[in-house]
Parts: sequence; C-alpha cells; structure tokens
Amino acid sequence: MSTPITVTALCQILKSHLGEFFGHVVVTGELSGFTAHRSGHWYFTIKDQNAVLNCAMFRGDNSRCRFQPRSGDKVVLTGGIDVYSPQGKMNFIVRTMTEDGAGDLQRRLEELKAKLAAEGLFDPALKKALPALPATIGVATSPTGAALHDILKVLSRRFPGRHVLLSPCRVQGDGSAAEVAHAIRRLEADGRAEVIIAGRGGGSPEDLMAFNDEALARTIAACSIPVVSAVGHEVDVSISDLVADVRAATPSHAAELVVPERDSVQGFVNELEERLRLSMMHALALRRDRLGAVVLRDPRRRVEEGRLRLDDLSDRLSLVTKGRMQRERAKLGQAGGRLDALSPLRVLERGYSVVTAGEKLIVSADTLNAGDDFSVRFSDGSVAARVVQDSLE
Repeated sequence: MSTPITVTALCQILKSHLGEFFGHVVVTGELSGFTAHRSGHWYFTIKDQNAVLNCAMFRGDNSRCRFQPRSGDKVVLTGGIDVYSPQGKMNFIVRTMTEDGAGDLQRRLEELKAKLAAEGLFDPALKKALPALPATIGVATSPTGAALHDILKVLSRRFPGRHVLLSPCRVQGDGSAAEVAHAIRRLEADGRAEVIIAGRGGGSPEDLMAFNDEALARTIAACSIPVVSAVGHEVDVSISDLVADVRAATPSHAAELVVPERDSVQGFVNELEERLRLSMMHALALRRDRLGAVVLRDPRRRVEEGRLRLDDLSDRLSLVTKGRMQRERAKLGQAGGRLDALSPLRVLERGYSVVTAGEKLIVSADTLNAGDDFSVRFSDGSVAARVVQDSLE
C-alpha cells in the first residue's frame, strides 16, 4: 500500500504539474457569471456546449483589457491553470482577454514580438542616440494628416528654421506598412536628414496595424539614421515603438524630442561666454600674484619692470579675451545666419508662396472646391481668396 499524503501535499503536486504543463494556454469560449469585485479583480467562468471553467483575472492584468466584458461575450483568453488549495478548486488565471475574432491577430502579434526580441531587434544596446541639434529632420507620414501639422508646429515653436524633409506615405490601410518602410528608406538614401520621425496620429488598434508589420520593423532596425517612432496611441506599444531608437507618445512629443528649445541653447552659449570671461580673469589674477611674489634685488627697478610687464600682460590678456569673445560671437552670428537662411520666410522672399485653408496646408489644387475660401502667404503679407471654379482636367 502506498504511503498516504496530505490533502495539502496533493494540491501542491497538482498545482505544480498543472502550472508546468498548462502555464500558457489560449482558450476561447463564452463568458458567464461575470463579476467585477471591489478589489478590482474579475471573477467569471468560460464555457462552451460541454464544459465550464472557473476563471480569475487580477487587477493588474484586467486594466489592460480594451473592452468591458459582459456575460455572454465571446472571448479569447490567455493564461495558465492554477489550483487554489484552501478550496481545492482549479482556476484558469487569465492574463489577457480579447473579443473573439481578434484572438488570431493578437496571437500572431505576440509571436512576431517574441521572434524579433529573440533576434535582438529590441536590444537597448543597439539604439542610436539622437543628434543634439539636427539641421534637417526627415518625416515619414501622411502629407494630409494631423501628425505632420503637429510636428511642424512644435518644431517652429521650439527652434525655428529647422529644415524638414517630408517623405509622404499612407499610414493606414492595405499596403500602408510597405509605404512607410519605403518612405524611411527614401529619406535614408537622400542622406540629408540627421533624424527621422515616422508615425501618425491616434486611432483604433486596427488603424495602427501598419506599425506592427514585420518588414517595417526590420526597415527601422536597419536604418543608419536614428528613427523616432511617433504612433499616437499611448496605451498600446507597437512593434515599431519597440524597434525604433526612441519611442514618442505622439507626433508632437517626437518633435519635442528631436530639437531643444532655442532659448535653452542660447542660455548655454551665454553660460560658455561667461565661463570664458571668468577663466581669463582668473588667469590674469594668477599672473599678478606671481609677479608680486618675485624677490626684488633692486626694488625700484624691479617695481618699474614689473609694472611695465603687468601692463603688457594686461593688454595682451585683454586682447586675447576680446579676440576669443569676438570669435565666439562670430560663430554664433554665423549659426544664426544659417538658421535664418533656412527660415521659411526666406523661401517666400524668393518668389514662393504658401496656401492655407484655416490651419490646413494646401499642397494640391484637388483639395479645393469652388466656393472654398483660402489665403495665400507671401513674404510681405497675406491675401484672402476664394475658388471660383474647380480645376479642369
């Protein structure tokens, strides 16, 4: 006869073996008896025509659920089997819950994440640092979306004069992932951009699926230019977010990450100038102290020589100080000139103009219809206009 074991020991054995063999299971069925406990945990059963399984989903996991479950819902659950020893009950501990129909997509997404992670594409050691003050910024997004408008607005506010290269692409729908990847490669081949922002504004999980594409992820990882992923959806993290060098919560946030505020840069330059001035003053004081410490053989003659040398050193140090400060100011002036040359207003002075309707930038006549009001911005002012006739083929 076998040696008897305690009920607790048997439950522990069951818990261990069930956890080992059923630690990650995907189950589909119908919710029943759904209860949201005051502790924040969810308790329910999942069933089909022939069986029922007790389930629990703890607060930390159910906070990521994107819908409100109700009894009768068809769902897909992932989790593992556990045994609750005090009651001798077997429970399915749920880690994720999706509405039935999204389950296959979610599984494929998780499998792709695991595959790319195993290849090291998410490794922080591979992330490239952003340039301190890029002169040219590449943007891969829709030319008509709000994301581009937000990026340009923030760049203009934080550091006017930055040059933006737009690589237009669709960011939603069939084939959009390939277009985004091509837009990034186009900016990389051009070679002028020092950093690339790739993304779009917010949307539903389905709208953002282009940024969960494997080919796009590999394009971002292989890009020699630092890439900022700016998919405007803070709740979910896309595969593009994981593989990019930097993840931004929104397109506006991406613009804030790639350029500093101009005032802070100017403050840094002023600080360097003050440090240079103080350094020169300190050097002058040291030389005066050394001169005063010299043992004088002929007091009157040595004093006269010391005064002459002190005056000479003072003049030379003053010239050096002024020269260095003038060179630093000249460098700052040159940098300001280059920034001014990149200003959109200089482009307007060369005969170009900008057409807007409200806050929307008009880049094609097809976007205006007869009767639409718009304005034309020149270098010396703006005029209001109205479309009197649609464009003819």
